Amino acid sequence: MKVHILDDWFDTLRTLPCFEKLTGHDVTVWTDHVQETSALVDRLQDADAVVLFRERTSVSRELLEQLPNLRLISQRGVYPHVDVEACTDTNTLLCSKLPKGGAANYAASELTWGLILAGMRQIPQQMASLKAGQWQMGVGKSVRNRTIGLVGFGRIGGAVAEVARAFGMKVQWWGSEAGRERARAAGEHVPNSREEFFATSDVVSLHVRLNGDTRGMITASDFQAMKNDALFVNTSRAGLIAPGALLEALNQAQIGMAALDVFDVEPLTDATDALLEHDRLIGTPHIGFVTQDEFNKQFGDVFDQIAAYAAGEPIHMINPEVWKG
Repeated sequence: MKVHILDDWFDTLRTLPCFEKLTGHDVTVWTDHVQETSALVDRLQDADAVVLFRERTSVSRELLEQLPNLRLISQRGVYPHVDVEACTDTNTLLCSKLPKGGAANYAASELTWGLILAGMRQIPQQMASLKAGQWQMGVGKSVRNRTIGLVGFGRIGGAVAEVARAFGMKVQWWGSEAGRERARAAGEHVPNSREEFFATSDVVSLHVRLNGDTRGMITASDFQAMKNDALFVNTSRAGLIAPGALLEALNQAQIGMAALDVFDVEPLTDATDALLEHDRLIGTPHIGFVTQDEFNKQFGDVFDQIAAYAAGEPIHMINPEVWKG
């Protein structure tokens, strides 16, 4: 099969053990990002299968209708960036392994803690001051005996909570009604109200999937309820925050600092972006899952889907009605 891999910006996948699973296939790896339909059509004209790198490229009906040779899209996780109905209409099978149970994405939880410590201890600012020959620039905060508020009672949030307790922090939870009930049933602390949750958290960290119910779930009112020296962390999805609400909170000094790994526009290459250049914003370029270990695990699953399809026994089918057998 002619397999095209999109958006592998550093040509990393070839270096991983899982890449051997594509032995025997004609593989093309694209190390830059394009979203324009015409450019993607030119690149993918001869592709039998396309591998998506998470949600970096959107797959539209307009694109699919111009790729008559495409038979398979293979990826991992949720797929809000793929028009599944259009996949079905164009006889393109979408395969995606949806993680269920098992271990958390520890890479994401590790980066969350990197951002928390960077924000609380002013690490980027202190480094910049040192390199500028100015020695110390201010005084940070300890995390011990402070309260971390986690939005989303799931695996990644649980991994973050585990480290928080090791640091001596108090942990509390918020999220959907069902999530709050699961947290209470597990003996966790859930404040009596949403306002109390935000008002009593020294650090608020989001660990929620983005979907129709969660889009824009963090509002201006939530930021207004927070302590004016609190740290807000988001390593999930930018769309969880109501448009403009975080920038306004920073501009109005309603919170102390924000630490983000996700942005409304990705890749974000505009250095003059109002949020990115804010002096109380610490940012990383969506690297929560970007480790060699996590890539090997995730793309091992993706490449297994290609091998299974080539063998006539596809797995993790999202639109199985397309498969003719």
